[in-house]
Amino acid sequence: MSFVPTAEDLRQMAQLGLTEEQLQAQIENFRNGFPKVHLADAATPSNGGIRMLTDKEIAHYEEQYRKLKKGKRLLKFVPASGAATRMFKELYAFAATYYGVSGNFGKEFPEVKTFLEHLRTFAFWGDLKACMEEADLDIEDYLARGDYSTIINFLLKKQYLGYGELPKALLKFHRYGEVQRTPLEEHIVEGALYAQESDHSVRLHFTVSPEHRSAFRRKLREVRPYYESTLGIKLSVSLSEQKHYTDTISVDEQNMPLRDEEGHLIFRPGGHGALIENLAEQRADLIFIKNIDNVVPDWMKHTTVIYKQALAGMLLELREKICSALHVLDHQPDSNTIEEIARFATGTLGLPLPSPITPQMLHQALNRPLRVCGMVRNLGEPGGGPFIVEDTQGNRSLQIIESAQINHKDPQQEALFQAATHFNPVDLVCCTKDYRGRYFDLRRYIDPSTGFISKKTKGATTLKTQELPGLWNGAMAHWITLFVEVPVATFNPVKTVNDLLRKEHLQS
Repeated sequence: MSFVPTAEDLRQMAQLGLTEEQLQAQIENFRNGFPKVHLADAATPSNGGIRMLTDKEIAHYEEQYRKLKKGKRLLKFVPASGAATRMFKELYAFAATYYGVSGNFGKEFPEVKTFLEHLRTFAFWGDLKACMEEADLDIEDYLARGDYSTIINFLLKKQYLGYGELPKALLKFHRYGEVQRTPLEEHIVEGALYAQESDHSVRLHFTVSPEHRSAFRRKLREVRPYYESTLGIKLSVSLSEQKHYTDTISVDEQNMPLRDEEGHLIFRPGGHGALIENLAEQRADLIFIKNIDNVVPDWMKHTTVIYKQALAGMLLELREKICSALHVLDHQPDSNTIEEIARFATGTLGLPLPSPITPQMLHQALNRPLRVCGMVRNLGEPGGGPFIVEDTQGNRSLQIIESAQINHKDPQQEALFQAATHFNPVDLVCCTKDYRGRYFDLRRYIDPSTGFISKKTKGATTLKTQELPGLWNGAMAHWITLFVEVPVATFNPVKTVNDLLRKEHLQS
């Protein structure tokens, strides 16, 4: 059964910036599914898929970064969209179950018990206490009486502190005496430590949800003077939202588009892969990418700074060699020079080169966006990892692959998936300019076959949704990619509120 959009559907799509051809392509993806990737191997230090830096190499790349960044425009790109609702999942479940004075809930809700026992430890304790005082309520009294649901409602609900609806960027994570910092502020401080330009400019870009843009702006107006003064920097922060034309249609189990109560087609955001459009708009020579919740207090930042500079130094050194090779290839080099460039492409960059090697083919292989990705030892975290993937033509490349992209029913593929020694912490340094200084069209380097389809339940209806190729997965599939091991100390995400109780998030 084919779907024929109505005139009203076409108007709705036009408002989003979606064409009928794009909509039909999405529906075909639901009908045909996305192919599973074919793993050739896990990327590991033993097979050269992940590079291990010696102390001498780290020092060398740090020095290269200090030298080569001069005159460069630097940027920290931080995906920060969405509310922090999932961070408080256990608290929501508890508040929906218990009313008034709770009983013995320790066995049923151990995470909530831990949260309440350490409530005074959290950086937001003072704000929560003050919020309840404004309503003439004493938080200490409610703790003593065991009226925990009221406390949690004051923390989460919009009319009170509203932490359940705010983005993670604006929640207070860390405490420095009487001062508390949000992830937004920690990224500013971190940027000043490794992404400061020679004129003391620090540039950051956050992707935000439309409903949070004004709150971001208010917070930035509040903190900008303080950090510019105390850090001696000129702060430049820009915001962007996910483009509506990257939204994807929701369908039923027969792959027909679903409608809401008013008869409108149901579209959903296309996942973090949609942010490749936002990344493509950034104008910088070097871009650091890091998730909003992977921040630590100042006493833990040293290792992160060292490795960020080392990864950036490696990227800038490689880019100089790539640009030099491309300029040489523009001028009909001799066979010995071609062989030398080919050895650099296959050996240093790990690029697959079909035979016979020609200057044109070498040029095409080298003239692409470049990324160096930090990888941490596997900690059993959910999410993507580094693998060597083989395409339908037999070409192999380094890719960050999610579990959903693997055919787990294939014993060989499952064994390779389980053989992964490292995990993707989203710690990337990128260059999106070509050797002539022009910005690449990043859409050309996406593998559209690497999307995701998932099922969700909405009331009595089962709906299927579609995510675009992930930002650091299929959206960067055709970039030049290198994986480097970074210490686990550089990876400290906050997925649940109790993660803030780990020693890495408490002030030393």
